[in-house]
Amino acid sequence: MNSEGSMTSKTRRRYTEEFKAEAVRLARDSAQPVAQVARDLGIADHLLYRWRAEQHQAESQGHTRQAMRAELEELARLRRENAVLKQERDFLRRAAAFFAKESR
Repeated sequence: MNSEGSMTSKTRRRYTEEFKAEAVRLARDSAQPVAQVARDLGIADHLLYRWRAEQHQAESQGHTRQAMRAELEELARLRRENAVLKQERDFLRRAAAFFAKESR
């Protein structure tokens, strides 16, 4: 057994938004099942199902997939920032209370 072969790790493949949109269009316009279109494109069928669902959800809300994903990323960033700000606020409150007791 080759030691190099046993230690290889799978790298996550990244797909462009254009590829995803084209794959969803092919699945929608094709007479073939979604799973077959996915196999033809060389991707896992669950990815194409997810991309299709995301596109459907985005279109129902009047957005593009990219705009919707950007909104979700911004929301996650703002939630992380909010959590940090709350921690800083709580720390400053405790520090102010500590120093107020010390000055008495």
